Parts: sequence; structure tokens; C-alpha cells
Amino acid sequence: MSADLSSKNGLAIEFRNVSYRFGAGTELISGLNLQVQRSETLVLLGRSGSGKTTTLKLINALASPTSGEILVEGRPTSQWDPIRLRRGIGYVIQDAGLFPHFTVERNIALVPKIENWPSDRIHQRVAELLQLVGLDANLASRYPRELSGGQRQRVGVARGLAADPPILLMDEPFGALDPITRAELQREFLALQKRLEKTVVFVTHDLREALLLGTRIALMEAGKLVAALPPDEFVQSSEPIVKKYMDAFGTLPACNGNRGSA
Repeated sequence: MSADLSSKNGLAIEFRNVSYRFGAGTELISGLNLQVQRSETLVLLGRSGSGKTTTLKLINALASPTSGEILVEGRPTSQWDPIRLRRGIGYVIQDAGLFPHFTVERNIALVPKIENWPSDRIHQRVAELLQLVGLDANLASRYPRELSGGQRQRVGVARGLAADPPILLMDEPFGALDPITRAELQREFLALQKRLEKTVVFVTHDLREALLLGTRIALMEAGKLVAALPPDEFVQSSEPIVKKYMDAFGTLPACNGNRGSA
């Protein structure tokens, strides 16, 4: 883990009037001002094309703002070495994004190996992470094609946590799973986050998932931030776009109010 990303107090991420345009096209992000506190789970919520994934990519410099700046641990992303920045941030995507020709162990060990960890430390870390995400140790030698969808997604989470990054970006990580497996992984994520206290930015279009997992919900629409509120305040908001989103989902589960707003 990069020591530069290991501080525990204050802001982990900050967007300052950030806009992003791809080429000569329409702005995908417009005037975004948003703060992410350390150890909170901020959910980026919105329909397809609202700018959620682009916002995520701006954090680890997979995209660069057209204007404004993003600060990670108080330093603009433009001043980070992008490789060091990305190695200090875990990244979990839908369908896990595993290398099909790598075993489970080799997939999980990717960043520690790049960071030149000793082989015995890597092996120990892989074993720890398999246990942490609820997978049997004998799966370490298998390939992604030999796993179920839920198992692959657990491996993806383990890989994101491998170098113990303080920040974890998660882009629709459970979106492709069947409802039962998805619910299981959501519960496991809550337990993991309570134990590990990572700073998490979690992308979803599912309001139920946002209310269950988030300490705050940032609703985006057409590249703009509509509201960023704790779940219990979000469901009571009078903002028209929030109300429209609420109405579209009908009956909803209880909010994740037991964890506060960061």
C-alpha cells in the first residue's frame, strides 16, 4: 500500500467544480462539487449515462477533468504519479474483470506482486483474503471459468483489497448477479466494511442497493449532482428528481441508518 494514502482523518476525496468532456462532445460531468469522508461509503446513484462511472474514473485518473480538480488525500490527481495513485486504490467492477488465464491466487496477488511483496507474504495475504470474502482455500488454484458468478465477484473484491488500499472504488459490482447471490454479497459487503472501514465509492443504478449500503447517497442526473444525503434524509427529500427516483422504485427496504453519514 502507498503510505501516501494511509491517513485516517478528514477528507479522502474532493471534487472541486469538476467538469469532463470527452473530445468535442457533450459534457459528461458538469460543475461537480463533492466531498468523500474517510471510512464512509458514498453511493453514486443514477440512471445509465448520468455520469456515475465517469466520476469514478476521475478519482483514479483513468480520466482527467476538462476543468476543476479532484483531490485524493489532499493532493490533486494531476500531481500524483498515476501508477502510484491507482495502486493505492482498489477497483472492483461488474463481472469481476478477472484475467481468465490467471488462477484465483494469481488474480488476487496481482498488485502485491507488482509491488514486489515477498512470495510468502503474498501467499499468506491470498489465504487471508479468501477467508475474508468467504471462499474456500482450495479455490486458489482454480481459474475464473471454473467458478460461479458469485465466487468470481468475491475474488474481484479480494483482488481489490489485496494491497490493503484505504480507498475502494466499486462499479456496479453486484449488478450481474442473480437476486439471491446479490443479496448475499450485499450483506457480506456491509460486514466487511464494518470491519475494515475503507473509504468506498460505490456506483449503482439500484435505489434499494444504495439505501442498504450507503452512508450517503449522491444522486446524479445528466452529469450533474442533484443531492448528496444520508439515506434517511434522501428518502424524505423534496427535491423533484429525488422524488421521481423514489416513486419509480415503489416500496423500499429500511435505510442503512445505523452507520451514520460518515
